[in-house]
Amino acid sequence: ATTPTPDLPVFTAGDAAYLELTNYSSCQPDPESLLTAPLDWQTQTPAVLILHTHTCECYTQSSGEAYALSGDYRTLDDRYNMVSIGRQLARVLGEGGVRVIHATDTHDYPSYNGSYENARRTIARYLKEDPQIRLVLDLHRDAADDGYGGQLDTQATVDGTPSAQLMIVVGTNGSGLSHPDWQKNAALGAKLQVTLEKRYPGLCRPMQLRSQRFNQDLSPGALLIEVGAAGNSHPEAMKAAEALGMAILELMGRV
Repeated sequence: ATTPTPDLPVFTAGDAAYLELTNYSSCQPDPESLLTAPLDWQTQTPAVLILHTHTCECYTQSSGEAYALSGDYRTLDDRYNMVSIGRQLARVLGEGGVRVIHATDTHDYPSYNGSYENARRTIARYLKEDPQIRLVLDLHRDAADDGYGGQLDTQATVDGTPSAQLMIVVGTNGSGLSHPDWQKNAALGAKLQVTLEKRYPGLCRPMQLRSQRFNQDLSPGALLIEVGAAGNSHPEAMKAAEALGMAILELMGRV
């Protein structure tokens, strides 16, 4: 039997009203062009690779969460670090019929330096092994000052439940490293941002365009996604990951 072509959502120039963009690069993309550009996907549902360049990142501990820290807001305990967030996203995508590869490799311990080089090797290995991978999602959590000496605590609501916010980060070739197809990543990020904001208003912080490429040159379907910030609780981040999964399924025509 042939696999039916999914009913993919259609984006128009008018959807740019849902796209808030913060540009820290020297590149000047046109939001309307990003939204109307075709995605570089096959008709079948693509496989998804989830990984974590900064695997040990975690959140503000809540009552009842007992785990050892390996640094400030960092832990090797994969019940609470980014592996747990990836596991949540993988669950939602898997329940939607999407094949997911979850790389749980620790890339930032014992040394934080070299994390991206370590993650690059992981991504390249999986892409070589599995040519059906069309989405490469690098899940992080943000670390930013809240302006009052504490950690940023992003807040949204998903289906009546408190949630952390999401921030999509797209790399470019602005740092001088080769990344000729960065606008394909940006087109994907823009469509995902619009899908998220239409489905869950207020869930997204502005999409960031950065000079660094963040290994996104390895795949036109690669994105870095900040799931909340260090001031958020783990349950809030897990809720955001669930919402992210539903939006990706919608972008794939699965819901």
